[in-house]
Amino acid sequence: MTEHEGGRVTRIGFFTRLLDDTGAAERYRIAIEQIVAAERQGFDSAWVAQHHFHAAEGGMPSPFVLLAHVAAQTSRIRLGTGVVTLPLEDPVRVAEDAVVLDLLSGGRVELGLGSGSTPASFLAFGANPDERARIFDEKVDALVAALAGGALGDDANRLQPPGRGLLGRVWQATFSPSGGTRAGRAGHGLMLSRTQPRSADAPRASLSHVQQPIVDAYRAALPHGVPPRIVASRTVFVADSRAEARRYAEIGLRRAVVGFARAGQMPLGDRLDDLIAAYDTHVGTVDDVIESLARDDVAAQATEVAFQVHSVDPPHELVLRSIELIAREVAPALGWGATVPARTSAA
Repeated sequence: MTEHEGGRVTRIGFFTRLLDDTGAAERYRIAIEQIVAAERQGFDSAWVAQHHFHAAEGGMPSPFVLLAHVAAQTSRIRLGTGVVTLPLEDPVRVAEDAVVLDLLSGGRVELGLGSGSTPASFLAFGANPDERARIFDEKVDALVAALAGGALGDDANRLQPPGRGLLGRVWQATFSPSGGTRAGRAGHGLMLSRTQPRSADAPRASLSHVQQPIVDAYRAALPHGVPPRIVASRTVFVADSRAEARRYAEIGLRRAVVGFARAGQMPLGDRLDDLIAAYDTHVGTVDDVIESLARDDVAAQATEVAFQVHSVDPPHELVLRSIELIAREVAPALGWGATVPARTSAA
């Protein structure tokens, strides 16, 4: 196992974006089944993304509700929001929902927060997307103050149930070194994306090259004695055959190009390998993915690596198989995962 400061081990997480080509209720059912499978396979955590309004982005506006249902069907796996778009929320209500979920789940909540990236969603909530960084900073402070037991408007008003136990499980997602500094100063965990745009002067830079300055800024800003907590989300799809893995990668990545291009993340070519490189996708057999992830220097520094199949988005049964192969083959080969069950032969 890979150990970090204070004897920490690189945990493995499962991240779902709820993007199956079906209705919302079935998406939720599939996501829950996958999280239950991830727990059975020894994954340490499960993360759920929040997205408002647009089914193409996930259609999951209420992560605490979904995770409460997951909590009733699991016993060990940690349950994370990846992320709550805090500028669109009341920070006191987020604190209250997180505390109740934490109690119901037996203390398994990881509270991931982000500033948001979809301007149309801000307009629907009457918020200015150009002000999201400032609003995020203010609401993080308000949420932390509520969890810490601070007075809420009136000295008699304090969070009930209390939330101090969650203070060490707050995470901030960011694309920038300044965001890394912000998370570090607060002593919070750092959440890194599965992919992000490259600068015009380094279009072929690796994801690690792009994210290393964020990690460095985060570590430099951490208060003395506070150990780093870094979760690196990565797109990973493992299949029993390379041809099968690449076939679904071709379908998913070509479908995702439009959205990536709209966000300014263009591929440098039209071949499948160009798309895999541009969107930081680890795809193939067990050996292919081990080799690919072994080159990811930032993932090697993370205290947790969270695997998601988006933007490949293969069928549900193949996601379940990928979860199994990651837990039993890929993660152990890289020294990741503290609770991976003993390997058994595939049926």
